[in-house]
This record gives sequence, structure tokens and C-alpha cells, in this order.
Amino acid sequence: MIALLSRPLFWLGLAVVLVSAGAYAALLWPRQASAGPLSNVSVQELDAAARQGALVLDVREPFEYAEGRVPGSVLVPLATVASRAGEFGKDAPVYLVCRSGNRSLVAAEVLVAAGYRDVRNVTGGMLAWEAVGLPIER
Repeated sequence: MIALLSRPLFWLGLAVVLVSAGAYAALLWPRQASAGPLSNVSVQELDAAARQGALVLDVREPFEYAEGRVPGSVLVPLATVASRAGEFGKDAPVYLVCRSGNRSLVAAEVLVAAGYRDVRNVTGGMLAWEAVGLPIER
């Protein structure tokens, strides 16, 4: 065992495994929104805001959106968020939803970088929305 620990290839291999494991874990676990203009909200908070007419952007793909969405939400697929950032007011709250909350967090970061002051990522996304039985528009 001691002979193995003295070989450079052993350490290189171990480093590759650890870096790969860290990258894989980062993809699996949801990221947390940072402080500032970006915050995480529950589906209950989204429901209350949507009922009051808040801007809700759904960043999923069109086929996902067609399967069911938050009533009144606007489809803006993640790949188009940056190019469409100028279409929405930067001072009012913007709620972002996707399937699980990960793509919407990426979209939220894009909007913050574009100067939006109040961006809210919906934790758990449509999976959480459906799990608590909130209304779905088709």
C-alpha cells in the first residue's frame, strides 16, 4: 500500500476521481440563490403572487409548457432568456419556474446580470406545484 501512495499516477487518478465526483454532485443537488436581487420562493408564494397578476416566466421547453403550467405564466425557454431580457420590466418582481427549480435558477442569474432588481426563483418548480395540488393550466 505504501508503494502505491508514492506513485504520481495514483495521486493523479485520485484527483481526477474527486474532481469528477464534485462536478457530478453539483449537477445533482439544487443550487441555492444568493443574497441580493435574487431569492428563492415557495410554490405557495408563487400562487399568491400569480393570483395578484405577477409576472411569471416559465423557462421550460414548449412541450413541457403544453403539458401543464402555472395559470397566466409566459413561456420563455431558458435558451432565449438572455435575448428576451429586454421584454420585461426590470423593477417589478419576476417569478421564474421550471420543472424542478434548477433551470429557473440559471435563468434568474441571467436576469440579475441583465439588471433586474427583484428576481424570484420558485423552489421545486412544477414538480412542487403539482405535489401540493395547485391549479394547472393546459
